[in-house]
Amino acid sequence: VQLQASGGGLVQAGGSLRLSCVASGRTVSSRAMGWFRRAPGKEREFVAGISWSGGSTQYADSVKDRFTISRDNAKNTVYLQMNSLKPEDTAIYYCAVSTAMTTGPYDYWGQGTQVTVSS
Repeated sequence: VQLQASGGGLVQAGGSLRLSCVASGRTVSSRAMGWFRRAPGKEREFVAGISWSGGSTQYADSVKDRFTISRDNAKNTVYLQMNSLKPEDTAIYYCAVSTAMTTGPYDYWGQGTQVTVSS
């Protein structure tokens, strides 16, 4: 599976961005998918996850009520809508495909897209 993330950029605090991640090589409609991020000098952290059907989602406490994960299985794509962005959201964001239907662990990773939030 190859994952191509896009949609990152520079935005002011309080703004919004929508990340997309397209999977190719095989269908991922039967697998959970997720978004992770790595900020400068920090470890990679979980941001959000979504089950194969989209019926179940999980969020890190730091993004709950601001970010929304969704997917379109017909397009083999997962999205991350990010609202009310804060400078601490600045990071490289990675999408991932799970080995399971509802949650991790994740075994395929995209190359990442940079999100920078200015204060």
